Amino acid sequence: MIELVPINLRNRPDWYKEIVYHENKVPSLEHNGEVIGESLVLIKYVDSNFEGPSLLPDDPAKKEFADELINYSDTFNKIVFTSFKGDTVKEAGPAFDHLENALHKFNDGPFILGNEFSLVDITYAPFVEDFQALLSKLWNYDITAGRPKLARWIEEVNQIDAYKSTKKDPKVTVETFLLLVVASVVLANNPII
Repeated sequence: MIELVPINLRNRPDWYKEIVYHENKVPSLEHNGEVIGESLVLIKYVDSNFEGPSLLPDDPAKKEFADELINYSDTFNKIVFTSFKGDTVKEAGPAFDHLENALHKFNDGPFILGNEFSLVDITYAPFVEDFQALLSKLWNYDITAGRPKLARWIEEVNQIDAYKSTKKDPKVTVETFLLLVVASVVLANNPII
């Protein structure tokens, strides 16, 4: 039996940390007495332990490229997040250029590894979604300008029903980011708080 339990991220219940996942992160999965809570580890676990189409390709070249891009995802995020403290448009651009170039590697479809939606797309989609909202609203920067493959990829990902049902409202993304910035400034200026 699968039971989905929605968790309010701003007010996680005490039982979640105590009973389910001591690190208090979401998402998490409890299966066969094991709790998994890191998103990519969780997705790989689901991919290898449940029926359905695999999220990783059989093609060795695509599998190698998938591993390379999944490993690059932390660097991608760091580049963009770090750019928020400097010349954002100039400094974030290379990360999106890297993604644009990756989308040119296999021209047999709109997704990163070609015509099949994969773990690589899942790895990048939520971050690109957030960055697109933030950069557009706060820096008037269109991450798809001059990046036609990235624009098409975003459109295609947004056609997937399972993804659409998990999308955040871009307005909420921006508001949450601004609240975090204000909170960090307040804490930096008032260490007693």
